[in-house]
Amino acid sequence: MKKIYITTLAILSLFTSAVFAQNKATDSGGQVVTVQPKIMVIPYTKEGEDLRTILEQDETKRIAITKIKEGFDSRGFTTVDFVARLKAAKTNNVFTSDNQTDIKTQIVEMSGADVYVEAEVIVEKASSGNSVKLILTAYECSTGNSLSNKVGESGRFYTEDFNKLSSKAVESCVDDFLNVMQAKFTDIVNNGKSIIIDISFAPESEYKMSSEVGDDGLPLSDQIELWMEENAFKNNYHIQGTTDVRMIFDDVRIPLKDQSTGNNYNPNKFGLEMFRFFKNLGISIGRDVKGSTVYITIK
Repeated sequence: MKKIYITTLAILSLFTSAVFAQNKATDSGGQVVTVQPKIMVIPYTKEGEDLRTILEQDETKRIAITKIKEGFDSRGFTTVDFVARLKAAKTNNVFTSDNQTDIKTQIVEMSGADVYVEAEVIVEKASSGNSVKLILTAYECSTGNSLSNKVGESGRFYTEDFNKLSSKAVESCVDDFLNVMQAKFTDIVNNGKSIIIDISFAPESEYKMSSEVGDDGLPLSDQIELWMEENAFKNNYHIQGTTDVRMIFDDVRIPLKDQSTGNNYNPNKFGLEMFRFFKNLGISIGRDVKGSTVYITIK
C-alpha cells in the first residue's frame, strides 16, 4: 500500500455587512448584521517542501485543493485563489523569511483571515482499490481555538482518477463540517472569541497586586478587574486565580471585529488596550502575545 499525504489550510475571513460604531474597540453595543465567510485553500508543507512552489510541482495536491475549494463554493462560501495571492506576494517580495511557518503566517495576515481549516488528504493505493481520506479541522486564526472537526472518505475504487476520489471524500463530510463551523462562527460573532490574560511582575518591580494605585487608591488587582469588566466583550471574563504576584484571566472575550472601525480584532490589539490602561496608571509593562495568550509583565 502506498500513501501520499497532503495537507491544506482553508482560511476563512468573516466579513460583516454592517458594524455599528462604538466609542471603544471592545464595546459590547455593536452588532454584526451579516457574516460572509471567505475561504482560501493553501497547501501544508512537510519538511523539505516549499510552500511557494509545491502546487506547481504536484498535480495531485492541486486537485485536492481545488476540490476542497469547490466543496466550500457549493455551500455558498466566497473563496480566494491562493495561487494568485501567492504569486502577488512573491512578486512584491513580501516574504521576510524562508521558514515555512513564517511564510504561512504572512499569507494568513495578507488574507485578513479569521479562521483556517487544516485538511489532511491521504491518498491510498492498494491492490483492493484506491481511496482518498480527508481529515478537516477548523481553527480560529488569531487564537488557535478549535471550531470543527470531521473525517471524510471516498470509499475504495479501482480507478486512478484521484480527481473523482478527492471529490467524493469532500462531499462525504463537507456539509456536516461546515454546519458545525458556521454555528461556531455565529457564536464568535455574538459572544466574542476567547483569549487568556496572564499578568505577572518583573523581579525588580516595586509593585504587587496589593499595591494601591490610581487616583482612588484601589489595590492593583481591583483596578485590573474593574478595567476588565468594562473592556471585555459584553463584560464576559473569568478569573482563574489571583495572588500577590500573579493574576490570570483564563477566559476573556474579545470581539471578532473592532467595533469602531470594522477591522479584524485580535489578542495583540487587546494587549495594546491593556498597555494604555497601565500607562494611565503610571505603570510600565512588557507584553508578549503567543497564540491566544497575552502575557503582561509589570516592571
